[in-house]
Amino acid sequence: MGLGGHGVGLKAHSVRPGGLGGLGAEQGSSERLLTRTVERYGVWLRSAVVCLCGALGLVLAEGSEVPLATALLVPALLACGVRLYSLRRPLPPALLWPLDAAVVLLTGLSQPVLGGEDANVLVEAVVGISLIAFQFEWATRPVAGAALTVWGVAACALGDLLASPGHGIDVIPLVRMLIQVGLSRAGYLIVRARARAADRSAANRAALRREAEIAAVRRATEREYLATLHDTASATLLMVSQGDGRDWSWLPPRARKDLEALSAMPGFETGSVDLAALLRCVPEGEGQARVQLKTFVDGPLTIPSGPGLAIFNGVREAVTNVARHAGVREAELRAWTEGDATVVELSDVGRGFDPESVPARRRGISGSVIGRMHAVGGTASVTSRPGTGTRVQWRWQDRAQASRPGDEAQTADAPRPPRVQAQHLAVVRLIRGQLLHGAQQVALLICLVWQFTISLRRLVVHQDVYHHAWAQTAAFVCLAAVAAAGGAYLLRGRKIPPRVRAGSLAAVLTASAVCAFTLPPQQSTGPADWAFGVVGWHALFLLADLRVRVYAVFLGAHIALNATAVVLSGMPTAAEAAVLGISTIGSCGLQFSVGVLMTHLQHGTAPAAGSAAAREEELRTRERLHEHLQSDHKERYRALTATTVPLLVGLGHGALSPHDEEVRRRCGVEAARMRRLFAEGDAVADPLLNELRACVEVAEHQGVKVSLAVRGRPGEAPVAVRRQLIDPVAVTLGRTRSTARVTVVWTPRSVRVSVVGVDCADSRTPGETDHPPPGETDHPHDRATGSYVSVVRTVRGESVWAEASWSRSAAPGVDVS
Repeated sequence: MGLGGHGVGLKAHSVRPGGLGGLGAEQGSSERLLTRTVERYGVWLRSAVVCLCGALGLVLAEGSEVPLATALLVPALLACGVRLYSLRRPLPPALLWPLDAAVVLLTGLSQPVLGGEDANVLVEAVVGISLIAFQFEWATRPVAGAALTVWGVAACALGDLLASPGHGIDVIPLVRMLIQVGLSRAGYLIVRARARAADRSAANRAALRREAEIAAVRRATEREYLATLHDTASATLLMVSQGDGRDWSWLPPRARKDLEALSAMPGFETGSVDLAALLRCVPEGEGQARVQLKTFVDGPLTIPSGPGLAIFNGVREAVTNVARHAGVREAELRAWTEGDATVVELSDVGRGFDPESVPARRRGISGSVIGRMHAVGGTASVTSRPGTGTRVQWRWQDRAQASRPGDEAQTADAPRPPRVQAQHLAVVRLIRGQLLHGAQQVALLICLVWQFTISLRRLVVHQDVYHHAWAQTAAFVCLAAVAAAGGAYLLRGRKIPPRVRAGSLAAVLTASAVCAFTLPPQQSTGPADWAFGVVGWHALFLLADLRVRVYAVFLGAHIALNATAVVLSGMPTAAEAAVLGISTIGSCGLQFSVGVLMTHLQHGTAPAAGSAAAREEELRTRERLHEHLQSDHKERYRALTATTVPLLVGLGHGALSPHDEEVRRRCGVEAARMRRLFAEGDAVADPLLNELRACVEVAEHQGVKVSLAVRGRPGEAPVAVRRQLIDPVAVTLGRTRSTARVTVVWTPRSVRVSVVGVDCADSRTPGETDHPPPGETDHPHDRATGSYVSVVRTVRGESVWAEASWSRSAAPGVDVS
């Protein structure tokens, strides 16, 4: 550094621009965290510079001017204090913006009051850093930041005019200040773009993982559901279809347990459920046992699956009790939240009863309703009196609500599985790489703009001042070459090799030394010193991926070289040292603070953003998974409601007798349909034939002799088409008592499946032929596949012939050949 002297004024000393921009849009986790980081950075930057420059400004002031300088400095310090306070307790922008504008105006207009060129150094440092900091503090409100910039430049211009009435306004420092602000804003936009790119890329990767995980869980849940169906309803109905003359005392309780298993929701044994969606699946019964539910549910009601399923099963049992004992066919079901509690209530206006008089062996209330809730940590109560109806209430209190913030922190710090940890590290590396790329772009932009505008002008104008002008010019070319070489690697997306970086740093430091020792000491950091403020940006570009302490070492060497050049020409006075200190804070201090910000973004914000993204993605996955599993369960249960559920309800409550031949046939048909469903997921060359064989096996277990023939070359048919083709066969085989013949005919454009059942019980009139139109049969037009299966059925005596056909023209784009 060198002597500043009184000849170094507002026009000579400019705060060097810089800084990474904030991240304005609050969309992804990277942007949210980066916005908070750069806002805090702007506040601390302004506060630190105002305090340091203010202290040095008091050194500059003469004895009589100290009280006045202190009075002008106090409002700036108070404004910084308010801003620091707002980091902990956010204050309304309507208060902060006028405060910032007032401080900038007061500081800019203080030039004629303080007087002297040295005072102008303090004014420019405070106003210049404030305008740069405003680009971060008001990053998400660009209009407010731009208005403060115009306001600050106007205040400085007016203060300069009042301080020197006869000389007019010098536009060069004002243009320099606008360049500083423009570079800060550009830096903000660049880094915000990189953060958004990181969020988009991370979101795309997470979406792929989410869909794959959901698909895997849905497949696993489907397998679990099919296994449950196989072990419960399918086995029960198959046994009923095959037997007569046996003891069926075991059947009613088993049918009820099967029905309970089918109403459960596979995949929700852990995690959470939407109780509102679950309650909408409560079966109302069939026929005379049907209870019409008036449902008033405020949803969604997300609670753990254990209490959710306990409430669901308890409500289902209570609805059954209404049908059996209340003497009414209507009930009201309500669900709501009370603070941390979830409350469900079922009420009716039936005959009522005395809960105390219910025998202990009657476990419907004590076991299915109250016992279930006690097992999961909830409560259930039954309120009733003879003649006044019954009200059953379930309540579950979320006792973990108060400890959730700590639990979340504990969960965040808990060890992750290797696969999840690898995914998290990949996201962190992605975000860190994008932020580093943006930081290097910002530093390179500042290097080029500052060097080829402000520095180039100073070099050209002050050629006669330098001891060796050619040395200064060579240093300028050297810095430009360093920026060009580094920019070439950056544009190609490559890291700067260690050897290239070491050589470039040596060249930059050499340029700093050459400029410091070929410049007159009194011009150090003055109008002729073009290199002091730009050298640090070149080094920051080269060292952006390293820790800030490495950059601090370089800045220390750079400042030491300039200080040595000044000291060798004579020790500066206290006032001169204060001016040099303010200039150093305005340039190297700003550069160092940006280096700190870069390090924090890469090693603090990037991991935090990765963790936040992982938590958000986990929540999205859970929500989507719950949504799909609920939808899948409702679709499965809806499919069973029309056929299987009525059979199990009738068998479980004695409405249907296993001695009835018609009941056994219906059970055989449902067993065949379920076996076909089990075969649907088999990996075989001919799925249609495989599913047909599953239905044939059920018929053979019932003593029917079945012959199966296939003609033509097997092709492909969608799952929905196969279901519609096979269902008429399953129905006919389930009603056949002696022999049947099944035929499959493939052609290049169609497939036909027919069955002839001899000695077949059918509810249709003999000789009836059925040509069902779309939308009026059991197999309507499938909008998802664009397919339509036509079914023809003919009954002649005790023989039934049924044929289902599907052609390629009925479903364009599907080749069955």
